[in-house]
Amino acid sequence: MSTNDEKQLKTTDSSRRKFLKNSGMAVGGIAVGGALGGLLGMNGTSEPAEPASTSPANSHTENHNVALMYFTPEQFSITDAATERIFPEDDNGPGAKELLVAYYIDHQLAGGWGTGATEYTSGPFFPGEPTQGYQGRLNRQQIFTIGLKGIQDYSQKTYQKNFPELTEEEQDAVLTEFDEGNVQLSGTTSSHFFSELRTATLEGAYADPLYGGNARMAGWEMKDFPGHQMSYLDIIEEEFTEIKPKALNSQHNH
Repeated sequence: MSTNDEKQLKTTDSSRRKFLKNSGMAVGGIAVGGALGGLLGMNGTSEPAEPASTSPANSHTENHNVALMYFTPEQFSITDAATERIFPEDDNGPGAKELLVAYYIDHQLAGGWGTGATEYTSGPFFPGEPTQGYQGRLNRQQIFTIGLKGIQDYSQKTYQKNFPELTEEEQDAVLTEFDEGNVQLSGTTSSHFFSELRTATLEGAYADPLYGGNARMAGWEMKDFPGHQMSYLDIIEEEFTEIKPKALNSQHNH
C-alpha cells in the first residue's frame, strides 16, 4: 500500500468514527463507555408488540431471521437509522443497516435481555455510584420504548421531521444531545438510553450471526476475526494465515 493510500484510509476511517470519538468511545473497542406508549405504539407495559412484516429478503438478509419480534415498524425504523449513524458504512466495510444490527437489537429485546430476566429490579431504589451501573426500576424494553419515543419527539420538536427523515448531520446532532444527557426523558436519562443503544449496536455488528446481526459475518471480516473454527492444528505452525470466518451454525453442517 502506498503512503497516499495509507493517508486516504486513515482519513476515511477518521471520518467514519468521528461521531463515535465525539461520544467518548475508543475506535475498534467493544466496550463503551417522554412517557411509555403513545407515538411508537406501545401500550405502556413490557409486553412485546405484535410481529410486523418486513421488507423482502435480499443478499444481506438471506439466511437471517428478519421478522420483528418486539419493535413496531416505527421503532425499528428509528433504531435502524440511529445505529447506522453510530456504526456507519464507509470504504472499510458495511454499516449497521447492512449488518442487520436493528434486527439484532429487536430480537434481544424480545427475550430475557429485554425483560431483565436475570436482573434484580425491585426496590428500594437509591441513587447509585457511577461504578454501580444502572440502578432504576425499568427493564431494557421500557428504556428503549421511552428512548426511541424521545428521539422521535426531539426530532419533531427541533426539525419538524421524523428522525429517519433527518439528514445525517441532523441525526448526529440529535444523538449527541442524547449522549450528553441533554434531553429530558420520563423514568430514565437520555445518556443511559444512548449508552444502551450504542453498546447494543456494537454487539449487533460483531456478535455471531446466530443472534440476528453481523450479516454474512461482514463485521468479523472487517477485523479479520476467524469466528468459530473447529481447530487451528493444520495452520498453527504457519506465520500468518487469513481464515474465512465461520459462524456457530457452521459446526452443524455435515
